[in-house]
Amino acid sequence: MTKECARCSAKECYEGKDCFGLGQEARNSYKDEEVKSMRVSGEIEAEHYMKLTRLEEIALYAKKMGMRKLGVAFCIGLSKEAEVLDAILTKQGFEVHSACCKICGIDKGELGVVKMGSPSDKEAICDPLGQALRLERCGTQMNILVGLCIGHDMLFTKHSHAPVTTFIVKDRVLAHNPAGAIYSSYYRETRFGLPPE
Repeated sequence: MTKECARCSAKECYEGKDCFGLGQEARNSYKDEEVKSMRVSGEIEAEHYMKLTRLEEIALYAKKMGMRKLGVAFCIGLSKEAEVLDAILTKQGFEVHSACCKICGIDKGELGVVKMGSPSDKEAICDPLGQALRLERCGTQMNILVGLCIGHDMLFTKHSHAPVTTFIVKDRVLAHNPAGAIYSSYYRETRFGLPPE
């Protein structure tokens, strides 16, 4: 039997096996807010499995959790998507606040970040900490990621005062569908050296 979940074909945990002996410690880790989140998530899964889009699930989860103020942290390259998301959530009765990745206008040179153009050009960093600060000042109760770059998404999540969920993951090559890299036999075989399925 393997000790890596991704390599396990049995998945006996689904039927209650505690494969790593962490069950009691995990149980003890769930506090009131986590338990509420688990119950709401379970209710959405049980009642709406294969019926709702991710966007609909986000809105329903927020409503069931009693969240009214939502934040949208987005990449400037997905401004249109953020605008549509804002309109949909606002229409559903949420107070929506948003933060573009270039929010504070800090030049890349200040932090030694490589510029896309000439080193002398003005070019603002993507600023996940600035985005987190902005949404904290707005008092958001949940923040939604829309296409932040790899690394920036981690920093935003680390510094967000509110829980974070992802709506769009940036993947410029695969039309923001990163799972396509593992569903495509071309990528699996030629890029990652895995046998065909």
